[in-house]
Order: sequence, then structure tokens, then C-alpha cells
Amino acid sequence: MSETNRVDREFLKSALTLASQSEIDHLLFISDTPLTGNELRGKKCRKKIIYAVTSDQVAAELLEKKERVVVIPAYDYSRTERVKMAVVSALSQGAFKEGDYVLCVTGRIGRNIDTMMTMRIGGSLDDRVAIEGVKLGEEFNSQVVDALIQLALQIGQEGFEGHPIGTIITIGDHNAVLEKSRQLTINPFQGLSEAERNVLDPKIREAIKNFSVLDGAFVIREDGVVLAAGRYLAASDENAKIPLGLGARHAAAASITASTGCIALVVSQTSGAVRLFKEGSIVLELHQTARRT
Repeated sequence: MSETNRVDREFLKSALTLASQSEIDHLLFISDTPLTGNELRGKKCRKKIIYAVTSDQVAAELLEKKERVVVIPAYDYSRTERVKMAVVSALSQGAFKEGDYVLCVTGRIGRNIDTMMTMRIGGSLDDRVAIEGVKLGEEFNSQVVDALIQLALQIGQEGFEGHPIGTIITIGDHNAVLEKSRQLTINPFQGLSEAERNVLDPKIREAIKNFSVLDGAFVIREDGVVLAAGRYLAASDENAKIPLGLGARHAAAASITASTGCIALVVSQTSGAVRLFKEGSIVLELHQTARRT
């Protein structure tokens, strides 16, 4: 056995031993290769395991064995982002509750486990945002919503080439949103396959950051597929409610969410703050602690 294999085995053994401690409520095991009976022999963490896999087939096999499992997208995520996707998926299925202490284990593509991290659910801003995203309703994909909120925060903080920018991102009820809007510029996402324009792909989120300089809104389907950029939202609804001092972007987002079933994220060009609208009102407001200048 090579030295590398020996170290990998000891690392996994240490992770399972730590997960067996009474303080740990759940072990989130992020790999498409589930743990074997030999690896779990003598460990007290068996009932704590929640598998996060990218394969529907592996998920089905685990469910047949009465294991707890969530499915995450198979994109090339960093380890930290892979953990975040798995946590959001577990939250959306009710596998975690606020206050739970979770040990997350992940690694390189395949079974090579090399990373452990612990988290207290609800103990960070990211967790709070994820929990609020889950509360929006089953019609919205919590992974998509969370990824776009994080993206909006990045746009608000970083701007474009040092200059502050603002934008609108609508999510869901795309047919109604397209009917109540019109194209201002050439749609940069037109002609791409759906697999090539899903916001769960980090490369597409980077493209959205770059296209945020365009006038108009992004229109995104419930499953994360980007349908258009540069849309002028023409909806007007008297039930829309925006606080005094907020401008045209916020008014447009309030109106489109009041007159359709979508939700909308607005990045303020002035402050970088991110506001989430639903049914014409602000349901989540996040302010920047610092902005890049």
C-alpha cells in the first residue's frame, strides 16, 4: 500500500471517529462513493450520515438502502462551494435544523477525501441566507436562489473593474416575466444550450457578473437556466411596495413580483445592498460591510 493511500485511510478514519462524538449531530459525506460496511464497523456515526452525491443512480441505490441522501449538481466546484451546495440541499429537505452541529467531509473528484469542516447551522450569514431562501417556497430551487443571492452580493461588493454597478435578477415564472418585458440589447445567452447557461455552473455566474454592466434585468428560470439578459421590465402594479429613497430598479422589481409569480434580486448601484422582492415587497435585505473601490 502506498504512503498516499495509507494517509487517505487514516484521514477518513479520523473523520469517522470525530463524527461519532456526541457533539456532532450530522455527518455530511460528499462523495459519489459511499462508505463501506468495513469502514463503518465499530463507528457510532452510522445513523448521523447524510450522503451528498452528484449521481441520480447512486442516490437511488442509497435510498433503497434507507440511507439519507441529497443530490448536488455535478459542476466543477471548489471544496467550499461543494459543501455549501450540499448544506443548502439538506436544508431544503429538512435534514438540518437551526443549531445543528454538522461535520462536512469532501475532497477531490472521486473518493479522495481530504477536507473536513464543521459548522453550526444558522451560525453564519451564509447559513441565514440559505435558511431564508428555503422559506421562499417549494416552487423555487433553493440551490439556485442561494447561488444567485451570493452572486448578487459579489456584484454589489466588487462592481465591474472598480466601478459600482446595479442590476436586477428575476427568478421563476419566466413566461409571465418575458411577456411583461422587452429586450433592450442583444441577448448574450441566446443560442447556448441549456446545459451551458445554468447559474449553478460557476462559469455562468462569472459571465453574469460581466454582463451586469448591461442595462436591464436578467430573467432566470426556476431551475437556474438563464433565459435572457438586458430585459426592460415594463410591469406596473399598484400593490408594489418600496420604501422611500429607493430608485427605478427597486420599483421595477417590486412591480414585476407583484404582477407575476417570480421573485427578484436587486443590487443597489449606490450602496451595493441586495434586496429580495416577493409579491411586491422586500422579504430580505442584505447590506455590504465593505465595497471594493
